[in-house]
Amino acid sequence: MRYAAQWRSRLSLGVPAGLALLLLLVPLVALVSRADWSRVVGDLATPSVGPSFRLSLLTTSTTVVLCLLLGTPLAWFLARSDHPTTRWVRALLTVPLVLPPVVGGVALLMAWGRTGLLGQHLAPFGIQITFTTIAVVLAETFVAMPFYVLAVEGSMRGLDPRLESVARTLGATDLRYLRTVALPLILPGLASGVALAWARALGEFGATLTFAGSFPGRTQTAPLAVYAALEQDPHVATSISIVLLAISILVLGLLRGKWVR
Repeated sequence: MRYAAQWRSRLSLGVPAGLALLLLLVPLVALVSRADWSRVVGDLATPSVGPSFRLSLLTTSTTVVLCLLLGTPLAWFLARSDHPTTRWVRALLTVPLVLPPVVGGVALLMAWGRTGLLGQHLAPFGIQITFTTIAVVLAETFVAMPFYVLAVEGSMRGLDPRLESVARTLGATDLRYLRTVALPLILPGLASGVALAWARALGEFGATLTFAGSFPGRTQTAPLAVYAALEQDPHVATSISIVLLAISILVLGLLRGKWVR
């Protein structure tokens, strides 16, 4: 009787769990199974595909550098601060995670557009951010920075506070302690944050399309190339999607690997 009750209990949990897994896996299986594998290499040689991947590589790499340079100090202060306002800063930081991508693009336009909060002061100098490669980087950074900061902050919170006390006793500044003690100890978390930020930047679509447009060779990243190819040749769109899927699986595989843990 006990075995039968346990079996019924597991079945009652296993059925919805299986359905959840199917909802996630069926679209991916459909993408892989419906792809014309004999055309993938040829489709990737399409003139518009190469520039879109090169642009994605350039912008996502730049985004990661910005996350490292700007996000690491932010994560450091969030991890060390106990001030009541810190939780509000952390809440604002997570807004891009749940904000609709198009809304994020509109917000970027309101900030960096020719009549935007910051853009209006750049326009007299002939500097235009919108619909340029810089706009792509800003859009990707806007959505990727929270992933990096939250991952690194979590790792920094796990550091033994006595290490900082000892470092200060020896005369180390905050910058030196961060560079020589904290960062080497949280390298797995740092690597995880970099991978998450890079993957999120690579997949960015909505904010980029709204803020930067889709101009081949200038702002058309790989996800935007998929959208453009759907209207002209769905097979090319499928081939690009296969490559992006493979990259995503590779990044997730590395995150689960021993080198990150």
